[in-house]
Amino acid sequence: MDETPKKLWKGTDTSKYQLHVTIPTIDSTIESENVDERVVYIGDLEKEVKRMEYVENVKNLAQDGNGVNLIKSHLQVYLVDIVPCYGITQDPNNKEYMMVIKYCNDGNLRNYLNKSKNYINYNSKIDKLQQIARGLLDIHNAEKVHKDFHSGNILFSISPFISDLGMCQPANIKQTVKEEGIYGVLPYMAPEVLRGQQYTKSADIYSFGIIMNEFLSEEIPFNDIPHDEFLAIKICKGLRPTISKDIPKLLADLIIKCWDAKIKNRPTTKELYQLLKKWYVEIKVIEYSEDSKDGEDGKNIENGDNNQNSEIYFQLKECDKIRKEKIKNRSNEDKSKSFQMHPQAIYTSRLLNFKNLPKPVNSLDLSSFQFNSDTSYIAQSTSENQISECLDVQLSELELNEICQDDEHNIE
Repeated sequence: MDETPKKLWKGTDTSKYQLHVTIPTIDSTIESENVDERVVYIGDLEKEVKRMEYVENVKNLAQDGNGVNLIKSHLQVYLVDIVPCYGITQDPNNKEYMMVIKYCNDGNLRNYLNKSKNYINYNSKIDKLQQIARGLLDIHNAEKVHKDFHSGNILFSISPFISDLGMCQPANIKQTVKEEGIYGVLPYMAPEVLRGQQYTKSADIYSFGIIMNEFLSEEIPFNDIPHDEFLAIKICKGLRPTISKDIPKLLADLIIKCWDAKIKNRPTTKELYQLLKKWYVEIKVIEYSEDSKDGEDGKNIENGDNNQNSEIYFQLKECDKIRKEKIKNRSNEDKSKSFQMHPQAIYTSRLLNFKNLPKPVNSLDLSSFQFNSDTSYIAQSTSENQISECLDVQLSELELNEICQDDEHNIE
């Protein structure tokens, strides 16, 4: 092979990369005028990879040995909220093969929060959370599970992108712990997975709940204790990260719902995305309405039909005041301390092997929770109907088009 990096495919329209790949139901070599030229078939791609002698070496793409799987997962998932993969290249010096992905200048979620100089209000965070939920929905709609979903795999370049699909696998494949082990970052792993049960879409939802709380609270989960078997036992017994009182209650309720010990109580990915999208649109509509009704004297005219009936808007408005003042009074030293970690707190994915963990439950013992004086939400406050009323609310096309510029792909 020559030393020039090779490009396996090219995009169409104005893009430089393929948005997704579909698996053909007929021979992809059959010529047809109706064939969508944006579609690259995995069978064809694999033939090209083999022809260019990539098969033997492409495993070097990821240190965890999932390089081939990483490429296929990127190609099989619609890449709106997944970090874009532009192709494959080769280091001319050591001959190792690499994926070329979008450079996310703000780093991962933790970097994004740590570098932020301005206050990030709750509606901005809801907007980014609904984008992350939409990306997770795309993965699940492709009948895959992420399996390694944590804040280090949420990258920011203005908007958030889900990254590292190397552990992605079809949701219907049943593999035992004996075959592949338990792999991940302990604070983000669902208790049933820690006990060796099958990794499901609901386990990704649990991880989303931990990520959501980390994003809203700007606190690293379990950063002050060792990530060992004792923490795994406590998680199975109901221990969850802190939820502070300056997080709006509706958001806290959703977090608690996501990390419920009972899988059946967690929302589906579609419900999660729809609810976050509903809240974001609702708030933007009210803000737009208020801005358009400013009086001549510059004072805002309250719109009783909108904001007085919007619980999420009222909660965000009040909690933004509290949190903004709290952030304003927090020194840079205090901020850096919040990102300090126990030397045995490990936030990189690793192989875990715990034995005889207890059956997952929601804690009924307050002493089993990590909380402080300004924490008011705990896991046992979960109720079955806290978010169910919101899940079926339909959004108008006008709101979606004018306010949110919603994604164009269909949601199953």
